[in-house]
Amino acid sequence: MFEAAEVGRTLSKTEFKAQEPVLRAELLEAQRQLRESSSFPVIILFAGVDTAGKGETVSLLSEWMDPRWITTRGYSKPSDEERERPRLWRYWRDLPPHGRIAMFLSAWYSTPIRNRVGRRSTMAEFDAALDEIAAFERALTDDGAVVLKFWMHLGKQAQKKRLKAFERDPLQQWRVTKRSWKHWHMFDLFVAAADRAIRKTSTDHAPWHIVEGEDHHYRSIVVGTIVRDAIRRALAAKAVAVPTKSLARRARGGRVDRTLRTVERQYNVLDRLDMKQRLSRAGFRTAFEQLQGRLNLLVKKARESGVSTIAVFEGWDAAGKGGAIRRITSALDARDYQVIPIAAPTDEERARHYLWRFWRHLPRAGRMTIFDRSWYGRVLVERVEHFATETEYRRAYGEITNFEEHLVTHGIVLVKFWLHISKDEQLRRFRERARIEVKRWKITDEDWRNRGKWSDYTMAVDEMVARTSTTIAPWTLVEANDKLFARIKVLKTLTDRLESRLK
Repeated sequence: MFEAAEVGRTLSKTEFKAQEPVLRAELLEAQRQLRESSSFPVIILFAGVDTAGKGETVSLLSEWMDPRWITTRGYSKPSDEERERPRLWRYWRDLPPHGRIAMFLSAWYSTPIRNRVGRRSTMAEFDAALDEIAAFERALTDDGAVVLKFWMHLGKQAQKKRLKAFERDPLQQWRVTKRSWKHWHMFDLFVAAADRAIRKTSTDHAPWHIVEGEDHHYRSIVVGTIVRDAIRRALAAKAVAVPTKSLARRARGGRVDRTLRTVERQYNVLDRLDMKQRLSRAGFRTAFEQLQGRLNLLVKKARESGVSTIAVFEGWDAAGKGGAIRRITSALDARDYQVIPIAAPTDEERARHYLWRFWRHLPRAGRMTIFDRSWYGRVLVERVEHFATETEYRRAYGEITNFEEHLVTHGIVLVKFWLHISKDEQLRRFRERARIEVKRWKITDEDWRNRGKWSDYTMAVDEMVARTSTTIAPWTLVEANDKLFARIKVLKTLTDRLESRLK
């Protein structure tokens, strides 16, 4: 793989001075157009051999372009806050919005490669980490991001020569540490691990660029040119692309095609629920007290054990999500949980991948986060209301299952609830809300409008459950026509899952 680097390539100072001002002006112009279009982010990843010029190249690009619109992040060992969350959390957290550029040093490839070189991971674990990274990058590029990956390379003898030169220079001595020489002695192991990583993750949508780092003039022009050309190509592609919704409107003479295209199933999973299940008030009180006591003790044990919990609530309007959540939180210490209500995304959230806002809210070790609506909005409301294209919501099934696999693999207890009520029961509750003054705020014109799309939502829920109810993250369908029955089922499911995890 590293034969692709043009070893020994140099650029004279005169050649560099002739090319640098032109390239700098072109980069600034590309950055300006990117910022004005605000249609996609640019993510530039630097990895490679020690002393190959990663930091210097980042600094130079920041100098050549406008640093106000560039985010630069260098990653070291994860902090306690970062270790308590899935490995990719800190990178999702730092993703740039559309129209911005981010440059990442020692990012998501660093730890897997070092763990493999240090024999802290098996080859199977290394490959699993690389597959996780490839899925992450695919999600970013499918959402429109430009991902550029540079491996800055030096041969073993060239690296040794540079380390010795730094040691002789009083102003550069700080660059060379015992770890630098330790890594040099393990050079072949690092190159072998890096070669495998590059081969497995260099794709059409996120290719690796191997840059010979011995001559700083040469590497600077090469990297700058690749960045400039990538931004230009992406801008040109955006300019000629015709949005899916525009095509739909044209096809319908200005109207949007509202037809939901899906594979018809012989039955709908919601039709198989027994909606007649009921619980007496006496039975509810007895079960409620017992379950709340169990939940309180389990959450304390989870906090002491560092086990996090995520509870996801989806369901029909007026299905009782809020009431079920309150029966959970009333059993807990307010310091141990957070409820995240999900509404329409803000401008900040729309400027990033739709999963970004959910990654941000992942709980620390031992805490519980409850999502009142969630990432499933992409395959429910965004699908039915055509806020997402068919390509986007169909792609989301795989992205969601990958996301949930990250959570569960990290050790998080993930519990997903769909609260189901009949159409007649929803109508009864809507009328009750409209009639009772203290409940009137709960009912909106949009709630009434959504009832007209009941069959579309039912179809979307059925496909959602079929595609995202996995062994590690199954859906719990809750028969919620009777609120007392629903609340007990939710509490029992949550306590049972926690108890099973904490055994």
